[in-house]
Amino acid sequence: MTKKVFLIALMVFLSIDCKSQEKDKINHSPKLVVGIVVDQMRYDYLTRFYDRFGEGGFKRMINDGYNCKNNHFNYVPTYTGPGHASVYTGTTPQNHGIISNNWYDKFAKEEVYCASDPAVKAVGSDSEMERMSPHRMKTTTVSDQNRLHTQLRGKTIGIAIKDRGAILPAGHTANGAYWFRGKDEGKWITSTYYRNELPDWVQKFNASGKAKSYFKVWNTLYDIKTYKESGSDENTFERGYEGKETATFPYDLAKLKDQNRGYDIIKESAYGNSLTADFAIAAIDGEQMGSDEVTDFLTVSFSSTDYVGHNFGVNSKEIEDTYLRLDKDLERFFNALDSKVGKGQYTVFLTADHGAVHVPSYLKSVKIPAGYFDSKKMAEKIQAFVKEKFKAEDLMENASNNQIFFNYSALQKYNIDAEELQKALAHFILQEKQIDKVFTRSQLENGNYTSGIAALLQKGFNQKRSGDIIIVFDPATIMYSLTGSTHGSGLTYDTHAPLLFYGQGIRKGSTTAETHITDIAPTISALLGIAFPNGATGDVLPFVLD
Repeated sequence: MTKKVFLIALMVFLSIDCKSQEKDKINHSPKLVVGIVVDQMRYDYLTRFYDRFGEGGFKRMINDGYNCKNNHFNYVPTYTGPGHASVYTGTTPQNHGIISNNWYDKFAKEEVYCASDPAVKAVGSDSEMERMSPHRMKTTTVSDQNRLHTQLRGKTIGIAIKDRGAILPAGHTANGAYWFRGKDEGKWITSTYYRNELPDWVQKFNASGKAKSYFKVWNTLYDIKTYKESGSDENTFERGYEGKETATFPYDLAKLKDQNRGYDIIKESAYGNSLTADFAIAAIDGEQMGSDEVTDFLTVSFSSTDYVGHNFGVNSKEIEDTYLRLDKDLERFFNALDSKVGKGQYTVFLTADHGAVHVPSYLKSVKIPAGYFDSKKMAEKIQAFVKEKFKAEDLMENASNNQIFFNYSALQKYNIDAEELQKALAHFILQEKQIDKVFTRSQLENGNYTSGIAALLQKGFNQKRSGDIIIVFDPATIMYSLTGSTHGSGLTYDTHAPLLFYGQGIRKGSTTAETHITDIAPTISALLGIAFPNGATGDVLPFVLD
């Protein structure tokens, strides 16, 4: 054989071999994908508390997986409902339609909740408040696409303390979504959208007394003197629980429960995450997740981090302890996946649904510009201005989520042009202190913004569901109590969220390149070799995939 012929033969062999390997890669998927959302988790919690984390939780994902260090939400508003929907649909509220947790429905003339559904009933509770489904979400999720790709053989289960944290990620085709009913019940429940009675494993878990076991003392996991990554335990920036004079450790949840809505106090403590991990581990067995070669999808949202943050703030001892305990719960959960599904047989991603601002009263105490906005006074000024300028009343139908909705019947009655009202009102509002920017419906419908807050607002603006005026506050200015943290803005404290990938098909490494929350679903879709969610606008992150 000549040298030339030999080289040609070798190239053909290598080409065939590479194609064979590529085919194997394309067709090989993990037995289970686990999507984890940590509610209200800022990226800097990973770095602030890193030295105190164990090796098996957050550090396992960081050191043995892929860390996207510059990951952001690419829309406003940064709330729980839109956050969970965007993670799993791979698009923003502009397309998936979940524009907030609650919003004003200008067609029904009423406020609606992102997961509410009057057509279904609760299962496992008699409460009329638990009628929930994903029907308001307009697009599919990556978990839906996995179900469609596997001819519904791949199973999807959603779990969270919060109903919206369980329902929206699991998508429209889920086999089940379970959330925790607190108050005087303390049970995991679902709705008739999924099934007419709780499965045996859920009933068994509810009867086990596991939830009740967390009515105990919440003290710091370690000596509180070693908690150097948070402020003083006693301060004026935290709300605390009813029945306890100071927001300081320890908290006897058994003694405080009657004054704090019963089982809700567990939801609002670090133990709510432990209960979620308990239930998620039970679900792996109960639903036989990852038990065959067809990929299943388990979505888990840890909601209690959000409750603790709202109550105590992002700089509190309570938030530090909550994350140290969550780290141990993650380690326990990953160990369960190792034993029940198998090491190297599953893929996990971990992110957040939004971040949170430092308590503005704290920021002001250290001379950082911050403040609180009085929406009631602003509404009165707007009404007076409109009445004087347009000689008409009732032109404003609703004000919510930093948006104003016009009463178009009144505009027609008084022969007022909607764009003229938009411009006049936007100019008036912009003169107010603590208002940074104002945008109109016309601007967001007709403009094409590619950067800055305007671009984030446009991606969060749903033409059919959003309002006519959108207001942007000054940095660290919120409509909230003087204690505790909140979120919702397009500033980095709300948009910068962790994004970790780990497990089968994932490289080890990290990047500081900017990534977006909407990139998660396309990346997992590419890993699985399935169609992207039908409204996806995010990109695949090729450097994450092995």
